[in-house]
Amino acid sequence: MILKLPEFQDIQEAHELIKGQVHRTPVLTSQSINEMTGGKLFFKCENFQKVGAFKFRGASNAVLSLGKNQLLKGVCTHSSGNHAAALALAARMRGIPAYVVMPDNAPAIKKKAVESYGGRITYCQPTLESREKTLLEIADKTGAKEIHPYNNFQVICGQGTAAKELIEDSGNFDIILCPVGGGGLLSGTAISARALNPNGLMIAAEPEGADDAYRSFHAKMLVPSINPKTIADGLLTSVGELNFRIIQRKTDEIVTVSDRAIIRAMRMIWERMKIIVEPSAAVPLAAILENKIDVNGKRVGIILSGGNVDLENLPF
Repeated sequence: MILKLPEFQDIQEAHELIKGQVHRTPVLTSQSINEMTGGKLFFKCENFQKVGAFKFRGASNAVLSLGKNQLLKGVCTHSSGNHAAALALAARMRGIPAYVVMPDNAPAIKKKAVESYGGRITYCQPTLESREKTLLEIADKTGAKEIHPYNNFQVICGQGTAAKELIEDSGNFDIILCPVGGGGLLSGTAISARALNPNGLMIAAEPEGADDAYRSFHAKMLVPSINPKTIADGLLTSVGELNFRIIQRKTDEIVTVSDRAIIRAMRMIWERMKIIVEPSAAVPLAAILENKIDVNGKRVGIILSGGNVDLENLPF
């Protein structure tokens, strides 16, 4: 089956659909971080998005794109993180049920978030097999439509609206950076970047301990993630098939960074910019701090993916 790949027009349509529901998040700069790195860095603050992450964009587009017949039965997904909360809120705003399968060892803060947005949680064993099996049972029983966290056309289009806003609000860039986990944010960002910022580089950053996107990109074929270990808990998933096809075509490079650099970058953003970001959001700045990307004298757009962090367990 040939999967249709999203194009920039699809992202424009998504933006029109969701703009009344999502925040147009601010773009912040830091003089001191610019001086330390030698570049002019512009941070698109998706940590200020509803549910505290860019994921609300894709979830909103997926829910708002549903046909009338599907609305009655609701939506379902498996997720232990930001997508679960995002889908629960997007569904609640449309007045439909959201069924969320979560591993029973998911962080308590994430369970609370999903519950607070009205998500109907079913717990399962913390394995992908258990998650998928449980989700299949719920979809069969309820008729709810599965909304995959990243390997989904409408989700990718929604995620691409963050980079569209960044370029519209701050002009063109020499480099656009974002983190990569499953690839929803990267694939959407790359489509917008290629359309609106064609002369700039599109680079993604990934933790060394969860480097399947990096290995897949360089092998030119999907290499699954096996037992990933990183402090960036939002970037543990393997890249999706649809996402990878877009990433191969529209991304210039993927680099990897150490957890030590991620913690340093996260702390720098907290201290210098006075904003809360989660480890995953700090990964692009970590790539700059580890000299994986040369930003000297360059304009650099960075997507800060989210700010959902357990304040009881800070890494610094």
